[in-house]
Amino acid sequence: MQIDVFIPCFIDQFYPDTALNFVNLLKKTGCDVKYNPKQTCCGQPAFNSGYWKEAKTVASKFLADFEMANIVVAPSASCTGFIRNYYHKLFEEEEELLHKTNKIRKRVFEFSDFMVNHLKVTNVGAVFNHKVTFHDSCAGLREYGINEEPRKLLKEVRGLELIEMDELDTCCGFGGTFAAKFHHISTAMTEQKVEHALQTGAEYIVSTEASCLMNMQAYIDKQKLPIKTIHLVDVLMHKRQA
Repeated sequence: MQIDVFIPCFIDQFYPDTALNFVNLLKKTGCDVKYNPKQTCCGQPAFNSGYWKEAKTVASKFLADFEMANIVVAPSASCTGFIRNYYHKLFEEEEELLHKTNKIRKRVFEFSDFMVNHLKVTNVGAVFNHKVTFHDSCAGLREYGINEEPRKLLKEVRGLELIEMDELDTCCGFGGTFAAKFHHISTAMTEQKVEHALQTGAEYIVSTEASCLMNMQAYIDKQKLPIKTIHLVDVLMHKRQA
């Protein structure tokens, strides 16, 4: 199966190793992976901040970059959920771009959904000898609709023990510019989320969202807490005890 990969801004800028692991993971499943080096952003940051004109410019470029793609897969439910749910609002008065949107929104997938429900793959031979807890991002749950898919992948990882935290469906406090505009509220939410993770005795917080992980890791580092964050992709590409 030939697929195009979309690497979100956060992963491109802050977690390049996760991007490489993502590509290698898809190749491992037998996919013919294509990467368009001209790709940039999906437009979500500008859209969520109220800059719809700027968001349209970036989203138009995304449509052009992936117009010929058969399937687009990204390691982020936030980006894919945005494309699926909001591009039609951006382009509702532009017939040509709306047509392109309606075509691509059916072909854009978050990677755990793509792995489990389309490739029908849950075991990739990963080994991760650690206790982990899973963070459901707001976008994953509410925008894209994944819940069981990441857990099905984690349960097939040899040596991994998954322990669910209390209030697992609550926000980590990031929310894009929310974390900057409402810093004190955001920090309180992050503190609560990390405390729930610590109470499980887990060594790692796993998620499908790099932005959430970055937010929680910053709090963890500042407070010098005995837990780490890691993207689901990096767990699935792990081969030896860390």
